[in-house]
Amino acid sequence: MADKNLTCKDCGTEFVFTEGEQAFYKEKGFENEPQRCPDCRKAKKAQRNNRDFRR
Repeated sequence: MADKNLTCKDCGTEFVFTEGEQAFYKEKGFENEPQRCPDCRKAKKAQRNNRDFRR
């Protein structure tokens, strides 16, 4: 397994999906590669957490 360069679906930035991350995804049973770069993933998670907190 080698590092993969992926493109973020939100901002279009290219990011590296490392061998370690790939192994983690496989271990957890995730079948799809990440769609967002780490910054956009963090922003999306914060947005979800803020929405859930307001309920």
